[in-house]
Amino acid sequence: MDRRRFLQSAAALTAMQTLRANAGTRLPIAMAVEYNMLPATISIMERFQLAKDCGFERIECPTTPDQGDAEKIKAASEKCGLPIHSVMNMDHWEYPFSSADPAVVKRSQQGARISIRNAHLWGATTVLLVPAVVNAQTSYKEAYVRSQAAIRDLIPLAEELNVTLALEEVWNKFLLSPLEFARYIDEYKSPQIRAYFDVGNVVLYGYPQDWIRTLGPRIAKLHIKDFSFRHQKGRDDSVAAWVPLGEGDIDWPAVYQALHDVGYQGTATLELDPGDAAYLKEMRRRFGLILTGEVPKKT
Repeated sequence: MDRRRFLQSAAALTAMQTLRANAGTRLPIAMAVEYNMLPATISIMERFQLAKDCGFERIECPTTPDQGDAEKIKAASEKCGLPIHSVMNMDHWEYPFSSADPAVVKRSQQGARISIRNAHLWGATTVLLVPAVVNAQTSYKEAYVRSQAAIRDLIPLAEELNVTLALEEVWNKFLLSPLEFARYIDEYKSPQIRAYFDVGNVVLYGYPQDWIRTLGPRIAKLHIKDFSFRHQKGRDDSVAAWVPLGEGDIDWPAVYQALHDVGYQGTATLELDPGDAAYLKEMRRRFGLILTGEVPKKT
């Protein structure tokens, strides 16, 4: 064996030994569920109670403009003892911060401010924002510059109400590498701007464990979901699809190791299709396996 191959083998062995040593140790990460995973046919209170009964420790709720509904959500959280840790902003897709139309940007900022105030009311620490959308009308550079200007306008309110604006990488043709995502966040020069890292969203063009190590302390919150490239027999193409945890192509032990290595200790939110109590409990079980370094297999 030549020196180069020896060093590669030694490095691989060390990595495997490190993983074995850490496996079984539960990461200090709280398990949350996304509100829209809960059945829409039941009441707000019933949704919160179901999430609690299924073993989730926290919940992420959507932007709620109606003050009465916002108060009901707060009451349900308090009664069930299930804290709301984050708000998923709802206007950033239809009204992107990167639009060339000032009226559209203003509408997006108004929605974000509602989300920030929701977070303050509910005791949540973050608001998830999609920073920009690149499309035929908006170039990459325009999206970069415009979105930073629009989001900077939100920082004073976020500072006043002690809420972090956590930016998520999504399928918006923007922030396509971990190095660029890190740079984009750093350029705000504000502790109120961090990352809401979605493990599943980068599988098309990267490896979540690489992104986690690059973003490091910039990560405020996590989204957890799985993704699969299903190859059809006799065909060269594949079908990409979201799938239940453990049924996709994500290397969960490698994700576990990366989270361990960067010392992440926040909240991770499960973001999958909605379902009944049995489904939610099963996804919660698999979620727990991920956080102990195991592969989340079917029961």
